[in-house]
Amino acid sequence: MSDGPVRRAGRGGRERVLAAASILFATRGITATTMEDVAARAPVSKRTLYAHFPTKEDLVLAQLDYLLSSGYTLLETLTRTDVPPRDRILAMFDIQPWPDGVVRGCPFIDAAVEHPDPAGRVHAFARKQKLVMLALVTDLVDELGIDAPGPLAEQLVILADGAASRAMVLNDPDYGRHARAAAETLLDHAPRRPDRATKGRGLRRE
Repeated sequence: MSDGPVRRAGRGGRERVLAAASILFATRGITATTMEDVAARAPVSKRTLYAHFPTKEDLVLAQLDYLLSSGYTLLETLTRTDVPPRDRILAMFDIQPWPDGVVRGCPFIDAAVEHPDPAGRVHAFARKQKLVMLALVTDLVDELGIDAPGPLAEQLVILADGAASRAMVLNDPDYGRHARAAAETLLDHAPRRPDRATKGRGLRRE
């Protein structure tokens, strides 16, 4: 924070709050971060903060949506049309640490863990994004001509979520290589539809 006067209200306040919440929720956890912490980090007045986000739950939901719209999640990678389907699938296992060198977990899993009620709004939002992820991977697997893409997609997203969680716990950004190797084996040996068998093999990365 600079030593000069701080502009607390007006244009950009909401965006500053969301950016601050994203950093604090990832580094401290949602429960351990207070609304006052977010206001100080943004910085905005508490009046401005509560004008945009009447409750902390409102802020958490908006922050998760902010991550989606900013392209900071795997969903951004999975929807890229300039990358081949197989490469998009395997990109799920490329784990990037934060600028401080620390590996952070999946924000949707983190949010669901801290809001464990399945009927709650935050948990429901996190669940929806995980189902969107599964649908995207299922479509990519189908593009590879693999027979019965649904079960394989389930296996791949389980590998991706597991790798992300263990990489966070171990603080090892290279940990995804293990799940990637398993994913490559699954993709290489999955039965393909007769009309796509040759084309599917041709998509393999060497």
